[in-house]
Amino acid sequence: MSSATPITVAYGDGIGPEIMEATLHIIDDAGARLEKHVIEIGEKLYLTGNSAGIEPGAFESLRLTRVFLKAPITTPQGGGFKSLNVTTRKAFGLYANIRPCLSYDPFIRTKHPKMDVVIVRENEEDLYAGIEHRQTFDVMQCLKLISRPGTEKIVRYAFEYARAYGRKKVTCFTKDNIMKLTDGLFHKIFDEIAAEYKDIENEHWIVDIGAAKLADTPEAFDVIVMPNLYGDILSDVAAQIAGSVGLAGSANIGDGCAMFEAIHGSAPRRAGQNLANPSGLFLGAIQMLVHIGQADVAERAHNAWLKTIEDGVHTYDIFKEGVSKEKVGTKEFAKAVVARLGKKPEILKSVDYSRAPRRPLTERPAYVLSTEKRECVGADVFVFWTGTTNDLAAKLQPLAGDGMNFEMISNRGMKVWPGGMPETFRVDVSRCRFVIPEGTAGTVSHKSIIALLDRVTNAGLEFVKFEGLYNFDGKPGFSRGQGQ
Repeated sequence: MSSATPITVAYGDGIGPEIMEATLHIIDDAGARLEKHVIEIGEKLYLTGNSAGIEPGAFESLRLTRVFLKAPITTPQGGGFKSLNVTTRKAFGLYANIRPCLSYDPFIRTKHPKMDVVIVRENEEDLYAGIEHRQTFDVMQCLKLISRPGTEKIVRYAFEYARAYGRKKVTCFTKDNIMKLTDGLFHKIFDEIAAEYKDIENEHWIVDIGAAKLADTPEAFDVIVMPNLYGDILSDVAAQIAGSVGLAGSANIGDGCAMFEAIHGSAPRRAGQNLANPSGLFLGAIQMLVHIGQADVAERAHNAWLKTIEDGVHTYDIFKEGVSKEKVGTKEFAKAVVARLGKKPEILKSVDYSRAPRRPLTERPAYVLSTEKRECVGADVFVFWTGTTNDLAAKLQPLAGDGMNFEMISNRGMKVWPGGMPETFRVDVSRCRFVIPEGTAGTVSHKSIIALLDRVTNAGLEFVKFEGLYNFDGKPGFSRGQGQ
């Protein structure tokens, strides 16, 4: 029909087809106005040699509909298969991952009956850029990338989400006491943007103690914004302590496209048994309905689901003797929700989406490129070496030139020369720093770095990579070695 919104649907692997059928059964009966385009994704395609896990024409469907309701898939281990979730998020710019984690006390077991936390996770950067290398026999490398524009987007989204949904506080988790440049940038930008939202409280926690506080006292938090890896881990923790990971839905939001899913995996051991709880995918679909402007349907379906939970009609994973009243399978749970359409919970708080905004929530200010003066002042040369540190230093000391001094050798980040400690464990890659002395005027050209690498090679050494060292307005844009 003409008022139907086109969406792309993927049934996935494992329990995926069962929970997708249940989800569509509920929202269709609730009156969802959808034109569904079904695509093939997941394990079958991976095993045919398709390393992306998605059929070639599927991305065209996503370009057409701009809305993707996706069931869990199985990514085979090994073989260079890439995560379809990560690929989709990055290809379509789905920078914001929204995971509400809410308790349903006293009907679902939890130690935190007042928990109501929304995790806003950055979705494109951090270690999930997936840039990894095996450098030597001993060392694997994964690059952590945090950018200013990427961070500005996710932090602003968190504050706009809080404002739109009447939330009172936004908390930032980072580890910038250790990763002072990457996580330090995330924290710095959080503080900058928080200053624009005087109506919303803001705070920052170091992620380890913040995670402990979240697990122990989640009611202390409201909206939490985090870089990708921390957000992935702690949104699962938050969902589990709220009641069950199986109850958590997830929205992946970009400026022109969005993907909705459960946060759990495909659980192949439970496939085909009519056991799986469809609630995670269903609640992802509720987010989808709000996103596409069908808040009336979302409210009707969500309240029916809450009434079902309240009535004690539960799947095996949340069933509890003395609290639950009926243990049901996937299909039966969907039928129970449909039977309660038009009803609202009496004890649990009902939902009201009448004022819910369609997303994206904000028009962002134009990104402004920094005007800082950027100067190259040296290079870190990573050298494959299995001999003693002193022997390596003896080979490197004569190689300095073009205004650069040979300053330091570190191993796994710890300074081992000059004045290293004999107890420090070493592997077969050493970082060797050549840099203009601090406070000295001048810059280092790329030709000088290439000449340095030639000298390293001619000295019989093998470099596995190098990183340019840059100052920004005279301040170092690189970390010192631990112990330096």
